[in-house]
Amino acid sequence: MTLKQSACIFLCIYTIPLSATESDDLFALSFEDLLEVQVDIASKTSETLTSAPSTITVFNRQKIALLGIHNAFELMNFVPGMQSTRGDWVGAVPKDHARGVYLDSGNILVMINGERLNESSFGKASVYMPYIPVEIINKVEFIRGPGSALYGSNAFLGVMNIVTKTHHNEMSIAIGNVGQVGATSSLNHQFNANTHVYANMAYYHKEGERYEQGVKDPLESAYLEVGINIDKLSLSGRYNFTELNKFLNLGGYSNDNQHRSENHFLSLGYDWLDSDSSSVSSKVSYTHHEIQSAGLIASANALLNANHDFFIGPDWHTTDLKINIDASHTFYNGWSLNSGVEYSHAEQLKADVRTNYFDSSRGEIIVEDPFYQGGIITVNDFAPFTDLKSSFETKSVYGQLKIPYSEQLTLFVGTRYDDVKDLDSKLSPRISVIYQPALAHTLKLQYGESFRTPVTNELYSNDDVTMGNPNLQSEYVKTTELVWRYKHRDWHLNSVLFYNQLHDFINIVPHTIHDNMFTFENQLDDINRGIELDSRVQINSDFSVEATYTHYFDVPMRPTFKRFASVIANYQYDQWMLSLNSVWRDQVQAHTTDHIFDQSAYFLIGGAVSWQLSAKTQISLKVHNLLDKHYNVYDPRVSNGAVAGVGSEYSLHYQVKF
Repeated sequence: MTLKQSACIFLCIYTIPLSATESDDLFALSFEDLLEVQVDIASKTSETLTSAPSTITVFNRQKIALLGIHNAFELMNFVPGMQSTRGDWVGAVPKDHARGVYLDSGNILVMINGERLNESSFGKASVYMPYIPVEIINKVEFIRGPGSALYGSNAFLGVMNIVTKTHHNEMSIAIGNVGQVGATSSLNHQFNANTHVYANMAYYHKEGERYEQGVKDPLESAYLEVGINIDKLSLSGRYNFTELNKFLNLGGYSNDNQHRSENHFLSLGYDWLDSDSSSVSSKVSYTHHEIQSAGLIASANALLNANHDFFIGPDWHTTDLKINIDASHTFYNGWSLNSGVEYSHAEQLKADVRTNYFDSSRGEIIVEDPFYQGGIITVNDFAPFTDLKSSFETKSVYGQLKIPYSEQLTLFVGTRYDDVKDLDSKLSPRISVIYQPALAHTLKLQYGESFRTPVTNELYSNDDVTMGNPNLQSEYVKTTELVWRYKHRDWHLNSVLFYNQLHDFINIVPHTIHDNMFTFENQLDDINRGIELDSRVQINSDFSVEATYTHYFDVPMRPTFKRFASVIANYQYDQWMLSLNSVWRDQVQAHTTDHIFDQSAYFLIGGAVSWQLSAKTQISLKVHNLLDKHYNVYDPRVSNGAVAGVGSEYSLHYQVKF
């Protein structure tokens, strides 16, 4: 039985109706509701976009459905100050651009339901979980700017929290061009007042388009999540795998490139106290990450003593164990205190290598014909990777005080201290002053500091691509933001001026001794300033338009977009909903070793058309890159700097609710 058949049978078995739910109108939320949506990511207290002590962007499930996207990482393209593109490192996973920084080192913390995905070997969430289906998502919250005062390392230039569905009964199937097929299901059942269970399942496959390099970009992914809440106890588990073969890996295009990642997650939480004024809760979570990858390093034509292409890559396993206790208390005068302690133990359990050349007698990779293995194999206990099998033990404590001085003025003061054993310790303070002189105007003055500790790949790697640097220190940023929010009837405008002071940034640089190799250094100190704008106008009850624009005043670190924007237009007519969007990116120029990369500014157009067949059924057509724009994004490790963007993709979706 194939994986596709198993997934289909599994979904069909579990689509027996449990309970009926009311139909969700695509635009069930009013304009005012959208502005006052509750967010928890900014302060671990329930705040609105206006009262939150951070710069926040939120996408609800209705808005996500109308963007015509498949992967949660694509949402970054509609967030001021953020972009997501493809890169070369492993399996062409998504790469994050945030506030002028594009260093591929996990500077955005990605979480699912408040649990971090970034791990200790590569640091980036998207290496181990590059595909997160949007169909299982209820909402996504973004912090634009520092978040280490609450979330520690990696919450550096932004935080992305994906909240999955827990109160839906629905299923959908999809088919599209480039071999797209997909199926999802979300289930829940309330057994009694104290017991609730839920599950999310998704499967997606595409053959991919063919590129001029002679390869396709196939994708296969499965996601399973289950949870149960019994009175004060909550238990949840998650599994996913993703395969991204062929396209591009470690700078080389080849049909033999391989990339597979798997994640296993388990969490147990308990609410010890939950009253009107106080709460105490605890949680224990465990995550196991696996990656098996191999990319083309050199072609046979470029090798002197070999008749086959040379491939290499990691076969690594890491684990994360986290225990935390959170508490909150509201005092008689209205002041609120949130605090917590956390212990985490991250460990790299496995650090093997995948390669097609190996001398077993000497335990070395030797690219010569006598040592060709007939294909890509896994070499266990590879001696040069021994140091990668290390652990990070972190003890953290945080506290935040909310002080409402008056109806117009609120002050947030908080800090977090993280001690990473034998590596580093950081204090991450933040302060936010929120002033509302009139109902239509809100001003925020915010200051925060964030950090990112180096990961095992940066500290201890030792292969034919990179050489680690065990003397690395944490990189950190100091951020000041001035925010103005204006809201008047059916129109709102947000503007953010930010000032980043970047220190000890870890950069990948050519190795001073070994040719054709890279290492890592705390090399960069810089200043990055810019403005972020977003606005939404409800022209009438059926038609709305929203837009974002980002402009950096300084040259970005590493060539990335200095200006970019997005526009989303939604129109509802009877049972039809039409949404069109466009992402605009400015020109990027860069010099590589042998080439000059020059990509002119371009637009990408997408959207969705939805037809509500009945209160329970809906058909949607999703489109990405409608005009099939051919473009490249810059990656410094590709010889000519160019990574091809995704061409036109369209898919038809049928959804039923029960």
